[in-house]
Amino acid sequence: MFIDSHCHLDKLDLVEYDHSFAQLLEETTARSVSRMLCVSIDLQDFTKMYQLISAHPQIDASMGVHPLHVKNAEQIASVEQLTELALRHDKVVAIGESGLDYFYDSDSREVQQLSFINHLKVGADLGLPVIVHTRDARADTIELIGLHGGEAAGVLHCFTESLEMAQQAIDLNYMISISGIVTFKNSTALKQTVQQIPLEHLLIETDSPYLAPVPYRGKQNQPKYVVEVAQYIADLKGISVAKLAEITTDNYYRLFSKAKR
Repeated sequence: MFIDSHCHLDKLDLVEYDHSFAQLLEETTARSVSRMLCVSIDLQDFTKMYQLISAHPQIDASMGVHPLHVKNAEQIASVEQLTELALRHDKVVAIGESGLDYFYDSDSREVQQLSFINHLKVGADLGLPVIVHTRDARADTIELIGLHGGEAAGVLHCFTESLEMAQQAIDLNYMISISGIVTFKNSTALKQTVQQIPLEHLLIETDSPYLAPVPYRGKQNQPKYVVEVAQYIADLKGISVAKLAEITTDNYYRLFSKAKR
């Protein structure tokens, strides 16, 4: 059984499923995808997202604000606000996604950092892992996790950075989540990095509806395509896809310990 550790189910276009969320879940289950983590990127849409998934026990939730959704100080969610929402919704197993993105927006570095710090503090206070988005912000990401993450674990999702950064994150009790980007022809460095990351620190994800893996690249990504991600990583690692699924499933429940197996 496979777990998609990072997807945005509320952002999917359901037209190919006759606008039926239930049909999407049926087709996902048919491909042996037993669980999904639906990740929040904006508190304004959190309630709508949570209502979509609330009746489905195989879907966990996170709660947080994406760094590219924080443009000024007024958009920074407070520790109190994040804490209250996390405690009020029992499907929330993680904080985020938060983090730093200097690739798409280097002008808002300061407010991104303040927002990220709040998420890290809440994760540490509640003992919940933090889902981290990081692009072109390696040093600051690792530094802030070290300063504010406490004993709480977390994950660098949709990882495309260096092996050195992966190791630094692992040393801070973080996991590394790999998306369909690893299947792309020009992702040579990432493939080499994945080969060297220990299996006990790996997760798999789709980040759907974005970044569909080969052979679906250019189409809408879907949770069921996490199987293609798993197969590609298994081939890189020289193990069976069944073994890769078993290990990443165990990793998921170890990291997101609030999730009910």
